[in-house]
Amino acid sequence: MDKNNYCVIMAGGVGSRFWPLSKKQQPKQFLDILGTGKTLIQLTFERFASICPVENFFVVTNAKYKDLVLQQLPQIKENQVLLEPLRRNTAPCIAYANFKIQKRNSEASIIVTPADHLILNETKFLDVLGKGIKFVEDGNQLLTLGIQPSRPETGYGYIQVSNKAVTNNSDIYPVKTFTEKPHLDLAKIFHESGEFYWNSGIFVWKLKDIQEAFSRYLPDVKALFEDGIDSLDTEGEQAFIDQIYPECQNISIDYGILEKSENVFVYCSEFGWSDLGTWGSLYEHSSKDNNDNAVQGENVMMYESKDCLVNVPDDKLVVVQGLKDYIVVETDKTLLICRKRDEQELRKIVNDVKITKGEKFV
Repeated sequence: MDKNNYCVIMAGGVGSRFWPLSKKQQPKQFLDILGTGKTLIQLTFERFASICPVENFFVVTNAKYKDLVLQQLPQIKENQVLLEPLRRNTAPCIAYANFKIQKRNSEASIIVTPADHLILNETKFLDVLGKGIKFVEDGNQLLTLGIQPSRPETGYGYIQVSNKAVTNNSDIYPVKTFTEKPHLDLAKIFHESGEFYWNSGIFVWKLKDIQEAFSRYLPDVKALFEDGIDSLDTEGEQAFIDQIYPECQNISIDYGILEKSENVFVYCSEFGWSDLGTWGSLYEHSSKDNNDNAVQGENVMMYESKDCLVNVPDDKLVVVQGLKDYIVVETDKTLLICRKRDEQELRKIVNDVKITKGEKFV
């Protein structure tokens, strides 16, 4: 295991599209949403533990989730949990982690990953990561992992690749364009062209190269953290972060740096990836019964129902009769029943609940 390998886990999202299971007090990254006995952030940590030493992990999350992180990842220390006072998208999050790592190891190679993704073929994934780390060590490249699309998905960002691969690695290509979630007609064109890959949101780069990119494309964000680097790893760190974070530009690393840089590459692969962004994506990757129902809950009885996703507590008896293509989710205070094809309405529903029923249900 290389002591220069670092892993930054981004775990600050609220996961509103998995409501009512995911709520502000406990978002989806802290839930056993796959029914494996482990939460998504625990699975993410374990995924990278064979590549990065335990002391080289950093989890960036909202301040309110500090205790959840430490409870679920007892392997890491308190100073490895970086607390954001408010959400400012991925660029400030990554900048914060960069400076924490810089104080420890200027030669670091960094993997940046969301906390809530699904990887089915972990052997292939780790092989890709190993080759990716070797690739960025040989130059000043910024690397993102691209996924071979299996359908014209409108919920993912896309990366268009150059038609000429890197000479010594036929799976790594220069990036031509980035496109955020396209409409269906455009997604179909992307899917059929063979030039576009899903943007996994998993990145690999050397510390010096990403810091140079911040200097060039997001100098104001970098300067905010640079001014207080001496306070990091001291008792004054949190006060400093709380002070500067509201001043940080609210911007993604993709839009702020990667779309502007000329040295961005994509490793095109397929290892059973999903961002688990919706109930529908969870249904797609869940085991199903003979009627294509994906059921989580020990006391669920299904009658004349097909293509449903049911997620209920083990101690509840739930009987579902005559439903097709529905989502049924129950928590201690909330029951959701909606058609799978209408789940994009969940954010509006959650907002309506907040307005009419108060914060206790969200």
